[in-house]
Amino acid sequence: MSSSPTANDKKRRRRSDYPFSLSYRTRWSDNDQYAHVNNAVYYQLFDALVNTYLIQHCGLAPTRPDSDADGDQIGLVVSSFCEFFAPLAFPDVLDLGLRVTHLGKSSVTYEVGVFKSTVAGDAESEDTPAAVGGYTHVFVDKRLRTSVTMNARTRVGLEKLVTASGAHSKL
Repeated sequence: MSSSPTANDKKRRRRSDYPFSLSYRTRWSDNDQYAHVNNAVYYQLFDALVNTYLIQHCGLAPTRPDSDADGDQIGLVVSSFCEFFAPLAFPDVLDLGLRVTHLGKSSVTYEVGVFKSTVAGDAESEDTPAAVGGYTHVFVDKRLRTSVTMNARTRVGLEKLVTASGAHSKL
């Protein structure tokens, strides 16, 4: 049985460890009173990145209420985490990388790497993460809220994000 990665393991992540990525331009309102991106903003970024992937690659259709693409299931967040290694602040541009570290029958654990990006005139993009976080979705019946096996289209899309250190399990 493998142990969970340590903070040092996560700090050694590189952009290439994440098969899917998006850029995000920080906003003035992302900063807190300490002049850096507030911790709650990171969780909003994780949610936006994961849901963008689910919409583009797994058939999630939250803006089409007449669509049955999702079937009768939804993903609920049951746990989340974030470890911070370097401060970020407005007007930084961020690169968000996504991978799957655990893919079970009814659950998936996502990991997000947050990297400072290149802005015209700045030095090279940083290849070490400023933060690594993520969360676990458990797929449940929309009405009953009981655990169900994730649908095939979702599974196929998520399998593309499973990394060498990611694992499949029975859960």
